[in-house]
Amino acid sequence: MNKYLTELIGTFFLVLTIGCTVIIGGASVIAPLAIGAALMVMVYAGGHVSGAHYNPAVTLAVWIRGRVAAKDVVPYWISQLVGGFLAVRAVKVLSGGTLPAPIVTHLGPALLAEFLFTFALAYVVLNVATARATDGNSFYGLAIGMTVMTGAFAVGGVSGGAFNPAVAISAAQMGLIPWANLWEYLAPELVAAIVAALIFRWANPTDR
Repeated sequence: MNKYLTELIGTFFLVLTIGCTVIIGGASVIAPLAIGAALMVMVYAGGHVSGAHYNPAVTLAVWIRGRVAAKDVVPYWISQLVGGFLAVRAVKVLSGGTLPAPIVTHLGPALLAEFLFTFALAYVVLNVATARATDGNSFYGLAIGMTVMTGAFAVGGVSGGAFNPAVAISAAQMGLIPWANLWEYLAPELVAAIVAALIFRWANPTDR
């Protein structure tokens, strides 16, 4: 139960930071820095308990890689989605009901942006937080947070920079993403996680 609570808390503060910086803060240059930092500190806080995924795509990749039990996958996803849902409620209170302008995307670039940086995130997580060669390192949280920060700076203007199904669903609840466009996030993010995990397994055949 502790690991599910950890996933809920970590996802909550990640989504809370996204909502507050984008809606209340006006999506300034500070947003990617704050979001990356929020993920970093939550990864350090919860890594020893749950692995600190805070992202259904990452959980999928880590499961395919073989470092999370099949019985934990759905509870992790539920915990992450609930954390995001609670964060959305908090953002709406903190913002005083401010309605954000939805993100305008173009299908092809948005699909590619979400695929590339979700792949990068899953690939980094697998290599810094699950690989035997980097076991016990102290930089995994910084590497993971910086990956999200980099992606937000690089393609935030293209897709909004979710790289995370829980974030995408929460963004739709906040009005940042039209519900009709949600599949543009979920599909490439989940495919990217699968590809990252398969590449990791191929590149590290003895690391099981």
